[in-house]
Amino acid sequence: MPAETPAMMPLQVLEEAPAPTRAPRTSPHGMTERRLLLVLGTMIIGTFGAGEITRSLSSDGIQAIDVVLMALFFALFAWIAFGFLNAFAGFLLLVSGRSVPTPAAAPTAKPVGRTAILLPIHNEEVEPVFARLRAMSRSIAAAGGAQLFEIFILSDSKPEREVLEHKAFRRLRGLSPLPVWYRRRLINEARKPGNIADWVRRHGGAFDYMMVLDADSLMSGAAVMRLAAAMDRHPQVGLLQTIPMVIGGETLFARWQQFCARLYGPVFSAGLLWWSGAEASFWGHNAIIRTAAFAEACGLPKLPGPEPFGGHIMSHDMFEAALLRRRGWACHMVAMQDGTYEEYPPTFVEHAQRDRRWCQGNLQHLRVLDTAGFHWVSRLQLLMGASAYLTSPLWLMLLGVSAIVAAHSEGSIQIIAPSGWLLALTIVLLFAPKFMALGWMLADPVRRQGFGGGWSLTKSVLADIPLSALVAPMMMMTQSLAVIDILRGRKSGWAVQNRVSDGVSMSDAARASRPHLILGAAMAAAAILGWQPAIWMSPIFAGLLASPLLVAWTSRASIGRASARRHYFMIPEERRPNPLIRDAQVSPEDLGEPVEARWGAEVTA
Repeated sequence: MPAETPAMMPLQVLEEAPAPTRAPRTSPHGMTERRLLLVLGTMIIGTFGAGEITRSLSSDGIQAIDVVLMALFFALFAWIAFGFLNAFAGFLLLVSGRSVPTPAAAPTAKPVGRTAILLPIHNEEVEPVFARLRAMSRSIAAAGGAQLFEIFILSDSKPEREVLEHKAFRRLRGLSPLPVWYRRRLINEARKPGNIADWVRRHGGAFDYMMVLDADSLMSGAAVMRLAAAMDRHPQVGLLQTIPMVIGGETLFARWQQFCARLYGPVFSAGLLWWSGAEASFWGHNAIIRTAAFAEACGLPKLPGPEPFGGHIMSHDMFEAALLRRRGWACHMVAMQDGTYEEYPPTFVEHAQRDRRWCQGNLQHLRVLDTAGFHWVSRLQLLMGASAYLTSPLWLMLLGVSAIVAAHSEGSIQIIAPSGWLLALTIVLLFAPKFMALGWMLADPVRRQGFGGGWSLTKSVLADIPLSALVAPMMMMTQSLAVIDILRGRKSGWAVQNRVSDGVSMSDAARASRPHLILGAAMAAAAILGWQPAIWMSPIFAGLLASPLLVAWTSRASIGRASARRHYFMIPEERRPNPLIRDAQVSPEDLGEPVEARWGAEVTA
């Protein structure tokens, strides 16, 4: 590591608001009206939906259990209404051809400030991580930033991993046109946020900005140069969060998820840009942060009490964005056409493990919602993060309460069926965003060809819809079990994230899906008592009973490759990988072999 240039990073006092600061002036005009429109629209749609359920229950009087059901239905209906309105706003923005003004710099602008690229790692597979760093360093140098950027590999890996990591570091240092540094912490205090805070306190004084990455992140030189130049140009901005595109999927699950992110992401992201303004969130990676602002605002205190709700703050990123805004720094999301990438877990199993950690971290945010001095939109962002996991147990509770109410009123197990218009509205709220995104992509020949053409794009969406419907009950059960575990006080560990999979066996999938199978069998047995419950409950118990098959089937890279050959779930980067993505592939030099083994002596010379 270089000589230390310390920066003061005091722990924040959450019970006392900092001195008042002037609100950032980087948000577009009309932001208050946009947010009110979104919130009021959500409340109106949720109220209409709950009102319809109330009318169906009021024939024999309203009892306490009916009130519980109406409250559950309102919460869930409002949640999907918010998602629809966000997507609808983004769709209108995209088709109009307009963009939301965000802090930016010209594509040719050159930054002035110095930037540290921080890569915290924890027992990662070495070769892919260092191959991505090698590609990034070459791309930054080619863009003219070799003198302004330095790479810091901040390891929290086990001691036995240090030899492999240090060997890869020395190899990277010999290949990289940028300065590269490495250190492994002896004490892994506070996980990733503690790792970054340790760097800020030791070395943050030497850098104007820090670019935070994850182990699967990849960013182009042009992208990081433009972000750093934008920070130079806008001294009120503390954070610029990019919207990474998902690449690198090989299994059917990963290819399906990266297709959905690439197709539906622009609509939802445009909606977020439309209403988030200077109170945008931080996703923990592929973002640039003003180092002095971070040091001033983001010293994370340890929450009182035991984990999972006490202790170190796990989902630090969203909380750090709220702390930055609390000190008067603007936090913006920026849309970039390319140059910012990440990968997705290869199977449901790895996704569930990661999601379990996020679930605990996001539920922990409920403890800090009352932090003094937070902007109300920052509180909303934190609440939305927690709500994303609470919707699953709420859905499960809604099913149980519906069965109790119907059995009490009818004398046998029935299901409360929504009216025709409420069912139609629900379908619109759930599926219209998918068709908005499809329509926007199909409207432009260039966008359309990036996905393999109109038919390839359309048939992929038609495959996604039933697959999503089957997977939704499985995810409901998985997240509900995670919430129950957390409420029982069982904290998440810090397991290694597997980024490559050879598949999940059917026996392992069945073992992991045992609670899903039990609930699915119980629902199927209840539905046998009448044709009406069989119709309404069949999509739910079918997804639960199919859980082992879905987990095992989608985890196979061979099926992923077969779907690619048949032009399902294609993305533009699969059809035409750009030079950065090609350069980030693992090569013989990453494995310690001579470069000549692959490229020949001429290229080396």
